[in-house]
Amino acid sequence: MHLLLSFDIEEFDTPNEYGKSLSLEEQLIPSVEGTKRILALLKEKQVKATFFCTVTFAQHAPDLIEQMINDGHEVASHGISHSSFKIVDLAASKAALENIINKPIYGFRMARMMEVDPREISIAGYRYDSSLNPTFLPGRYNNYHKPRTIFRIGDLWQIPASVTPRWRIPLFWLALHNLPVTVYMYLLMRTIQHDGYAVIYFHPWEFSNLYNKQFGLPSYIRRHSGWPFVARLATVIDKAKKQGCTFSTLSEYVDLKLS
Repeated sequence: MHLLLSFDIEEFDTPNEYGKSLSLEEQLIPSVEGTKRILALLKEKQVKATFFCTVTFAQHAPDLIEQMINDGHEVASHGISHSSFKIVDLAASKAALENIINKPIYGFRMARMMEVDPREISIAGYRYDSSLNPTFLPGRYNNYHKPRTIFRIGDLWQIPASVTPRWRIPLFWLALHNLPVTVYMYLLMRTIQHDGYAVIYFHPWEFSNLYNKQFGLPSYIRRHSGWPFVARLATVIDKAKKQGCTFSTLSEYVDLKLS
C-alpha cells in the first residue's frame, strides 16, 4: 500500500478569487512559511513527497527547492506562474526548473487542477501528469466520467488525485480541513486498500495562518489552517504508517508500475 503525498508549491493567489489583491511579495510570505513547515514535518516523519513547484516560487525561494532535493523529495512542474498559463509554459517551466535543480523534471500538475491537453504535456517531455481530480466540484469541474485511478494516454501516465471508490469523495486538502481526522482516515484507508495506493495533495499556504481579514477567505478554507493543519497532516502520516503504508514520490510509483 502506497501513500503518495504531494504539494502544490505556488504563489498564494487564492484571495484573488474572493475579490482581494495581494502583491507577489505578499503572496510569497505564507507560501514560504508553509513550505518550511511542510519540509520540517516530512523530515521529522522521515517520509518522501512530490513537490509541484511554479517557476515563480522556485526563483524566489531557491533555498527551499534545494532543501527538497537534499531531503530526497521529487520536484515536478506546476507551471511558470499560478495565475496564468500558456501552452508554451509546459516546456518552459520544465526547462527552467531543470536548470534550477540540475535534475530531470518528470511530472506536471496544472494550477487548480484545470484541464490540459495530454498530447501537449507529452510533447513537452513529461513522463506523467497529475492534473485530474476525478470528482465533481461546483464551479470548478465535473470529472465523474473520467478514470479514477492511474492510467495511460500513449506514453503519458495520468495519475489522478484520489477519490473514494464508490461516491468519489475527494481526499484532497479541503477534506482534511473540514472532516474529522478519524473520518478522513477511514475514507483514505478504504481507498488505499481498494486501489493499492492514494494520491493526496495540499498547498503550502494552508500550513500558515489564514485567519487574516486581508485574505477574505471563506471559513471552509481557513478552518484548521496553520499549525493545527500541520498537526492534522502529522496524524495522517502516523496513522498511515501504522497501517503499513509506504510513502513514495509519484515518479517512484510510475517506476513501480513499469517494473
